[in-house]
Formats: sequence, C-alpha cells, structure tokens
Amino acid sequence: MISIEPPPSRIYLLRHARSGWPQPGGRDFDRALDDHGYAEAEVVATLAADRRYQPELVLCSTALRCRQTADAIHRAFGEEIELSFIDELYNGTLETYLAVLDAQDAARAVMLIGHNPTMEELLEAMIGQDRMAALIPSGYPTAGLTVLDHGGPLMAAAGTWQVKDFITA
Repeated sequence: MISIEPPPSRIYLLRHARSGWPQPGGRDFDRALDDHGYAEAEVVATLAADRRYQPELVLCSTALRCRQTADAIHRAFGEEIELSFIDELYNGTLETYLAVLDAQDAARAVMLIGHNPTMEELLEAMIGQDRMAALIPSGYPTAGLTVLDHGGPLMAAAGTWQVKDFITA
C-alpha cells in the first residue's frame, strides 16, 4: 500500500455535504447539494476557518456536489487557497486517494474533498480501524471534516497520523 509521507504534514479530509437524489434521467455525477447540504458546507467551512485551519491546496473531486462543497471552503478561507479538481477522485479507489495525497510534496497543508466509502477507507488507512471506529462509529458523515497531523516517523503502517480535530455541522 502507498504511504503518505510529509509533506504534507497536515491533511484535511472533507466528505462532500449532503446532496439530493439525481433527477430522472440524471447522472450521479451531476447531483447537487440540497438545502441541508448547502447549510452543512457553510457551517463546516466557517467552523474550520474560525479554528484557523488553513489548507494551502484543496484537491477536489469534479462531481458537482464536491465542487459546491469546495465553493463554501473557498468563501470561508479566501481567494488565496489553490483549488485543483481531479476527475479520478470521483469513484476513486483507496489507492487513488492515497496516491493523490502522496503526490503533494509542495504543500504542507492539503485538503481533500471526496466521496464515501473511499473517504472512510482512507481515514481508516491513515489512523487504523480502532481509532476510526471510536471517532466515527456510525460512518463518515456528510460534510465531516477530519484534521490530521503527521504524528511520528515516516509512515510504515497505519497509526502515524493523529486526529487533531473532527468537525461536523
């Protein structure tokens, strides 16, 4: 399995906010946030900004609901945050998510906005199953934001990433 070695030394994992169901004949990719999802995205983005979390780079799935969640992040943190939209994050595997994060060697703080179940699998790979089950026993919620700091020597197995915070709306 791919390991994520600093940099980055801080990773933010944000599952997109709640979306509606696809319109008849519509594609899953084009599902938009519903009213509750817009509110979730704004609350989580505002809470993260209030806590002075500051990603340098946001890596985001190209699915509409992820782009709309990224818009809330962009508004809360300001124009200086670089946004990068990555097609492979939509329906991406754990290995894809890990590879995308591992390739980020220029930024110290990276946010990834993606989808479940891969977001949950990624968190488990980074902190271990027991710690993940204690943190989110009911699964990774929509608009859930995990703040992770590298907690030790180069990652050889799950557990060197430490959860600093977990924010939900």
